[in-house]
Amino acid sequence: MLTQRNQRGDTLIEVLFAVSVFSLVAIGSLAVMNQGTAASQRALEITLVRQQMDAQAEALRFLNSSYIAAFRSGATYAPTTPAGQWALLSANVKTHPILNTTQLGATACPASYQRGSFIVNPQLATFVDFTQGLLQPSRTFSQINYVTNQPTIASAEGIWIEATSYDPATSGDANQSNLGYIDFRIFACWDSLGQDLPVTLGTIVRLYEPR
Repeated sequence: MLTQRNQRGDTLIEVLFAVSVFSLVAIGSLAVMNQGTAASQRALEITLVRQQMDAQAEALRFLNSSYIAAFRSGATYAPTTPAGQWALLSANVKTHPILNTTQLGATACPASYQRGSFIVNPQLATFVDFTQGLLQPSRTFSQINYVTNQPTIASAEGIWIEATSYDPATSGDANQSNLGYIDFRIFACWDSLGQDLPVTLGTIVRLYEPR
């Protein structure tokens, strides 16, 4: 009987202290797990968006190469051909020049895009004009959405191209009098999990064309 009387359980303070320590460890572990999940998702998003931007750059290079291969002074090109699509694209750049190029590192993604912005359909190698209304802010991450089971673009969310053209007529170099170029700035902007500021990516592709 004496031995049983001397035995005692944990006090209320000890129990509360143990629960508090366990709660702190659990909350810290969950926070670390959430940060790891957010970082993994952000890395995956950046990889996917980079692939889409690379596809835009490759489509632009293909259209440019097709135009150079088919170029004849004073010739016209059928719009159904890659050379014709480049001609349409180039004409759009000259008709609707970008006055103020979007700057990366903004506190918010653009709610709308400048007239003259565009996108290229990598599957069809076609120029998609701003006026078609397919350029939209991103809902998840920057991506091109296609019509179900079709290669037609349904929307371009948070990814767009701005281009500026160099006119050889303004050059004093006679060797450059028949050669111009266009700088294509491919942008992507979207809100990522656990980020106060949006994720922004950009790259520049310079393509030359005979004129």
